[in-house]
Amino acid sequence: MDLFEKCHGFTRAEEARKGGYYPYFIPLEDTEGTEVVVNGNRMIMIGSNNYLGLTTHPRVREAAIQAIERYGTSCTGSRFLNGNLAMHNELEQELADFMGQEAGLVFSTGMGVNLGTISALVGRGEYVITDREDHASIIDGCRLSFGKMQRFRHNDMDDLARVLESVGDAAKLVVVDGVFSMGGDIAPLPGIVNLCQQHGARLMVDDAHSLGVLAGGRGTAAHFGLNDQVDLIMGTFSKAFASLGGVIVGAANVIDYIKHNARALIFSASMPPSNVAAVKAALQVIREEPERVERVQQIAEYMREGYQSLGFNTGNSQTPIIPIMIGDEFKTIMFWKALFEAGIYVNPVLPPAVPPNLSLLRTSYMATHTDEQLDRVLEIFGQVGKSLDLI
Repeated sequence: MDLFEKCHGFTRAEEARKGGYYPYFIPLEDTEGTEVVVNGNRMIMIGSNNYLGLTTHPRVREAAIQAIERYGTSCTGSRFLNGNLAMHNELEQELADFMGQEAGLVFSTGMGVNLGTISALVGRGEYVITDREDHASIIDGCRLSFGKMQRFRHNDMDDLARVLESVGDAAKLVVVDGVFSMGGDIAPLPGIVNLCQQHGARLMVDDAHSLGVLAGGRGTAAHFGLNDQVDLIMGTFSKAFASLGGVIVGAANVIDYIKHNARALIFSASMPPSNVAAVKAALQVIREEPERVERVQQIAEYMREGYQSLGFNTGNSQTPIIPIMIGDEFKTIMFWKALFEAGIYVNPVLPPAVPPNLSLLRTSYMATHTDEQLDRVLEIFGQVGKSLDLI
């Protein structure tokens, strides 16, 4: 049998392209944060993770430019060899201090953080326990480890207790998203911390979508006042921090172990200087301009109320990620296409990214969105939703 037979039989994407309803890999000709240009048409962007609007902040841009002028475009090697800059080390400590932990370790991607951290820590005879709606990078990190993965129902503390009891006294790591990337809901961290302490489990929180967004930008643990009771906190730089890369923070000896055992770190080239400098500048802006975090939260509340008043189901969102729950896959694609043609850039989420019959539009917001843009979005959603009999 030919290995590529499965590839030849994969026609779904091409059929969607030919039918004019393929929603992925759309080439952006220009982007200014809240607006993008596609095929010469300017659109309002509500499908970005640029929560604080820092990708176009003058200080962030200038920091990246100066880093390129000083260091060039790449470190061309692993941090174990020639790829470790003093600014990598500086950023790690700055982020650890900001997130209320002893030490940090910077990876080249957020995906790499989860792959490297989980696979380094969880070995044979040990367990990693995940929420059923955890990000794919967490699931893949579990698969790379030699431990056993157990899952519990989304945000269900009774089910988490059941799973923890089932593995007994074995060494175990619980990993949850702080803010869930599709639903925009926040993990019930106080309950999770309590159960982990009862059952002797270590806890890792993926703050990819809460770093820069919750608690003055400090994330989910800070949101609940639990920094000293969460063992590891992961964050990414490709969202609120307007760059690329990721970090894991925690106790210094644990971080040192990960540093010397995480293959995703050891065998990857380090973050380019421009990306590191951009993160350092973004962190400074977040500290000095807390109104950005306040603004994006205000926008989230305004848009949730707006969608709900129109008759849309926004699920359990508590953050700037607001899903528009549709259910039917075909209706979701038709809704996306009509919005796209009306000048709204939004992301359709279909199986297998969500369970069958739970398709949705994932909307997300930036501190730099104007009131006029937001009202225009609600106006178009209302018009299109009525025309498709969705509301």
